[in-house]
Amino acid sequence: MSAHVIFLSIPGLREKDLARMPRLSELAQQGEVKPLTPSFPAVTLSVQANLTTGELPAQHGVVANGYYWRDTGEVEMWTAWNDKVLRPQLWDRLHQQNPELTSAVWFPMFSKGCGADYVCVPAPIHNPDGGESLWCYSKPDGLYQDLRERLGHFPLQHFWGPLANIQSSAWIVASAIEAARRWRPNLFYIYLPHLDYAAQKQGPDSWESHQACEQLDGEIGKLIDGLAAAYGDQELLWLAATEYVITPVHHVAYPNRLLRAAGLLKVTHDEDGKELIDFTNTPAWALCDHQHAHVFVNEHADINQVIAALEGQQGIARVLTRDDQAEIGLDHARSGDLVTVSQPESWQAYYWWEDDERAPAFARTVDIHNKPGFDPVEMHFDPATRGIPLDATLVRGSHGAPADSPQQRGLLLASRPGVIVAQAYRDIDVAKVVLKQFGP
Repeated sequence: MSAHVIFLSIPGLREKDLARMPRLSELAQQGEVKPLTPSFPAVTLSVQANLTTGELPAQHGVVANGYYWRDTGEVEMWTAWNDKVLRPQLWDRLHQQNPELTSAVWFPMFSKGCGADYVCVPAPIHNPDGGESLWCYSKPDGLYQDLRERLGHFPLQHFWGPLANIQSSAWIVASAIEAARRWRPNLFYIYLPHLDYAAQKQGPDSWESHQACEQLDGEIGKLIDGLAAAYGDQELLWLAATEYVITPVHHVAYPNRLLRAAGLLKVTHDEDGKELIDFTNTPAWALCDHQHAHVFVNEHADINQVIAALEGQQGIARVLTRDDQAEIGLDHARSGDLVTVSQPESWQAYYWWEDDERAPAFARTVDIHNKPGFDPVEMHFDPATRGIPLDATLVRGSHGAPADSPQQRGLLLASRPGVIVAQAYRDIDVAKVVLKQFGP
């Protein structure tokens, strides 16, 4: 057992990447590495909830990176508030085991308002003029102000979008070291997003992705050294878990356009004549999220007609009914009436317009909250329009489909042998591994 656990949550990390990451590899050589399989859907918020609750979306309710609230007809994407997670998480259970044990949660998307003792997560202020001001939610009050004075503002523009780069993970590392110096939390859960960017933008085996591994390893080295100094003579157990593996894609499917072509998606228009989905009245629509989509079917629509419009289309491997979802732990009130699953080499874009001139204004901006679906094209920039292009074929890597092959599996790493006792793990097993380090 260990009194201090540093838990790194790293999207996109593969075992073969360790060859380019000597500092992380050094931890593995001291301990052990085993395969880790993400549960479906293998997307950020769902997997982070799996890792921290030890349960599946059917229990914790985080079915995707966004939700459609049927009662209000509203879509909520990339929410950061912790109340969406409906089961106790690591820090909650740690407090139940021993109220004197402390925890810190650094930058996973659902951390606002969580039960950890120390928290930092991006929370930009939305101004009346439509602009944003840099800010972070932090706990205790005043923590972010202190971090800003030492480190400057968290570089939100480098956390996502065309300018996403190592600077965001570097700030996360530097601020985590500052927090460790102050509090030495028993459990420190740190999200390091850097491998996410190049692997989706240029492909997981591109030169840029290889460079990203080297860059992130440099920051992990700083974290290892900084936390060793902060904790002094306290022994640290390092755990690192892959959230999901990004695989190459060369095709994109458009579920909303398929529904529209079948006469099953209705649009309305904004004041500029741009098209928006009429969520309340449309027979069906799809909230697209990487390699899956939740399809919401109006109670007056024929669900079999919706299935027929999607099933067998290029890039779509399966259309899951409620019974199918129940078999894999995805059947929750928040889930779609149907769920489309991509083929490994394809992903699903949220676009519904047939003419780019009809695309809503937010389509050409980095706007993770107003788009009713995930948009990895936001990492690209179109100089001609000085905005985000409307070419979904630019995306070269994706994730989320069931991990049916070894290439879709990540790793669980421990810096000490004997911590990982099984030969292979699912993401929901990681919570048990973490909690075991603090006693029964």
